[in-house]
Amino acid sequence: MNTAHEIAGRPADFIRFAVLGPVRAWQGEQEQELDLGSPQQRAVLATLLLRRGRPVTVGELVDAVWGEKPPTAAVSVLRTYVSRLRKVLEPGRAAGAPSRVVVSIADGYLVRVPEGALDLGVFEVRLAEAKRLRAAGDASAAAELLHTALGEWEGTPLAGLPGPLAEAERSRLHEARLNALESRLEIDVQLGRHSEVIAELTSLTGEHPLREQLCRLLMLALYRSGRQAEALAAYRRTRHTLVTELAIEPGAPLRELHDRILAADRSLDPSAAARQTDPVEASADLPGWPASPSRGAADVARPAQLPADLPTFTGRRAELEQARALLPEEGDFPATVVISAIDGMAAIGKTTLALHWAHRIAHRFPDGQLFINLRGFDPVAPIVPPGEAIRDFLDALDVPPQRIPAGLDAQVALYRSLLANRRMLIVLDNARDTDQVRPLLPGSSGSMVIVTSRNELTGLVAGHGAHPLTLNPLTHTEAHDFLAKRLSAERLATEPEAAAELIEYSARLPLALAIIAARAATNPGFPLSAIADDLKECQGSLDAFAGGDITTDVRAVFSSSYNALSGPAARMFRLLGLHSGPDISTPAAAALAELPLREARGLLGELKRANLLIEHHPGRYTLHDLLRVYAAERVHAETTSQERDRAVERLLTWYVHTADAAYTQITPHRPRIALEPKPPSCHPLVFTTHEQALDWCTTERGNLVLAVHKAAESGLPGIAWRLPALLWGFFYLRTHMKDWVDTARTGLSAARSAHDREGEAQGLMDLAAALRLSGEIDEAIDHLHQAMVLYRELGDTYGRAVAVANLGDAYVEAGQLGKAVEYIRRGLALFRVLGSTWSQGIDLSNLGDVYQRLGRFDEATDCLEQALTVLRVSGDRWVEGITLDILGTVRYRLHQHDDAVAHYREAFEAHREVGNRWGEGHTLGHLGDTYLASGRPKAARTSWRLALAILESFDHPEAEDIREKLAGLDERSSSRQPEPVIGVRAGTPAGG
Repeated sequence: MNTAHEIAGRPADFIRFAVLGPVRAWQGEQEQELDLGSPQQRAVLATLLLRRGRPVTVGELVDAVWGEKPPTAAVSVLRTYVSRLRKVLEPGRAAGAPSRVVVSIADGYLVRVPEGALDLGVFEVRLAEAKRLRAAGDASAAAELLHTALGEWEGTPLAGLPGPLAEAERSRLHEARLNALESRLEIDVQLGRHSEVIAELTSLTGEHPLREQLCRLLMLALYRSGRQAEALAAYRRTRHTLVTELAIEPGAPLRELHDRILAADRSLDPSAAARQTDPVEASADLPGWPASPSRGAADVARPAQLPADLPTFTGRRAELEQARALLPEEGDFPATVVISAIDGMAAIGKTTLALHWAHRIAHRFPDGQLFINLRGFDPVAPIVPPGEAIRDFLDALDVPPQRIPAGLDAQVALYRSLLANRRMLIVLDNARDTDQVRPLLPGSSGSMVIVTSRNELTGLVAGHGAHPLTLNPLTHTEAHDFLAKRLSAERLATEPEAAAELIEYSARLPLALAIIAARAATNPGFPLSAIADDLKECQGSLDAFAGGDITTDVRAVFSSSYNALSGPAARMFRLLGLHSGPDISTPAAAALAELPLREARGLLGELKRANLLIEHHPGRYTLHDLLRVYAAERVHAETTSQERDRAVERLLTWYVHTADAAYTQITPHRPRIALEPKPPSCHPLVFTTHEQALDWCTTERGNLVLAVHKAAESGLPGIAWRLPALLWGFFYLRTHMKDWVDTARTGLSAARSAHDREGEAQGLMDLAAALRLSGEIDEAIDHLHQAMVLYRELGDTYGRAVAVANLGDAYVEAGQLGKAVEYIRRGLALFRVLGSTWSQGIDLSNLGDVYQRLGRFDEATDCLEQALTVLRVSGDRWVEGITLDILGTVRYRLHQHDDAVAHYREAFEAHREVGNRWGEGHTLGHLGDTYLASGRPKAARTSWRLALAILESFDHPEAEDIREKLAGLDERSSSRQPEPVIGVRAGTPAGG
């Protein structure tokens, strides 16, 4: 039924058709009804109308009107009908002019029907929109639209028409109306209109006594209207009919509702229903309550399109468990359309997992399974447009070609109508994006859709409530099981080391593992170690993972994802192949690509959505090992060596200047390291607090270590020796001794290779500091002597003073306290000549430590108090904390326990302020010694436990001493006083 505003403004020759009742037509704004002639002539028009603008052959028209017994002159009669229809529908058409309504096409005809001109099309559009509103939770609007849609009906569809087509279509359309009516009644019951629909439902159950859905609605409406006895009586009537006529019992949902009404289940009350959002299923509080199928069992197409499950499937237990949780318990149906979006990088096994899972749950969806490969990233075949996919699905659902409308929207509406009240499993494999998938989603509850894509389908998650499942590489155990299932566990057990190497070289990527397994399986005489050796030789290349065809070639599979990228994103991906660190931050990637931060962030997001990049932490990205190899291949194939060198230098320059910004926060009093001028395009990070700087160094530690080596390899020695110097404070505070020694050695070697004597001197000092704190005292002393000589040759008095003072520290660690006093005093004298007050404070602290070790407590106290005065003036809380710890030890050894505790507590606060975790643990250990010596074992235990937790957090050797103290605490006598030994030294600034 058309409203006035729908009719107004239409051209005078506009024709509106109706098939939802007698076949009729009206023309113009005044809606003048046309005489469509005999029933057979109307049947011809109806056949053309139902094809929605698609051609119908003369033979098909004859079959539609007369079936198997057409008259002798059927074709001639048919052409007469068409001629008469043209005259009626186009009265003003000139003789001989082609018809614009009933058009001749080859051996047949088609009717051109504008949008909104056929009542069936209007009904289907409104029905589809109502389902969308219902799914979105707008039940009231959905009910109103369904009322309007049902108003299009004027009785029996195609009433009075002869022929087999009319008979078949009447049955289909009648079923469609009943389904829409049931949907409208469901929502009415949900909205609390149960009393208003009882009469209508009573009449409908009388007309259709076998439709259990109508009985369920009537029972629920009666019960909510306070008519429990009548609700039970309605059940008894339906059960009697089913048992008598079909010899079957009612379905489980109807029986369950009967039982709950008997039990006066409160969740069936109107107040409980009002809190639900889904129609009858929710309002009845029956999760997964299935609706009656829309057609009889013999008439419903049940496609079973799932490709075969992989017989060697293994692993993915966690992912399968996550997927299993999406469905209700066995026997129930989803209360809404459940969408699972499985994404992940190419070759990760998305399709394999989707099909395995689909086969496991297929029995839960009795109306069949649909499957299509959307070819979103197919290297050869074109992508499948939604319209083509819809038509394939309609064919699978046994929709005759003549019933498939021409437009995509109408096709989608028909597809969703056919799926209404069905329980279907739909697998959409290899989707490109959300737009390709959206038209293929059912519009009603109860079905499940599994989508796989290399892209993150965030639009599907945000707009349709899809449940994302991102696949990662297999675990080592899963990868081992993968090979064992294909090669046998016995073969792997005979060569366990080779098996582990195969897993490592495959980077636990399922396709790579499958290629390796295929090679081993087709060559059973080859030892696995030989295959592993071949893979080892191919490291840095994907040549070893070339399968037998394009779908099993890792490089080709990666290429299809890479080729789908935008140009700028592809460039970013290539450049990431130059970065050898464990991950990369957005600012670092921006520096690598010489892009503004915002633009870089967008490109990284595109790579992440394409699953070519993993965002393992907000703003931090990593490449899968084999994708890293592929990126390296692409950057070497598509860029010049000069472009690659410039990109690497940009990144390393950004690291060194950001490390300098951190250095000034972590060690604000140490002399700055002279850097090369910063290029205009370099935008290092800025840190405003000590904690920010330490956090950045901690996060970037692996990248910074590799950056030193990369700089040395790339002919950038200035960066190679400056980075370890800038990381001095970080390595010291976090006790990363191995990294410190490693980077300092590399920096020193690079400086020497470049004959950079300033860099060599700095490298000697840095390496000596790292060696001294690592216990390699003799080597540290040797490097310091070399540095002292080199600084003298360079005429750098300050550098020589630092080397001399550090030699004193090294001799303390060597137990040569006499030499320690000599060198520290010589350094102190040089600093006084130079006027370096801050350095004097450090040397005074170190000298006080040596004196306390020698038992010269008065001299120790004097040096330490002088040091505190100097350090507090300069604001050096780092060395102040160390000095306070040493002063506490002096008081401890003099048995002045209260003073010792006070100094240790002050020291601990200073350590905490500058983030010196090593100092915190060390001082807490001393504090525990003091508590025990003063007869407070409980306080000692608490202090030692705190110390142990800190020292264990970075695996410091002192942790073992604390464990021994805790283990022997009960046996200790409070009179035994363990002697604290200073393990944290102030140190002297390396270099000038």
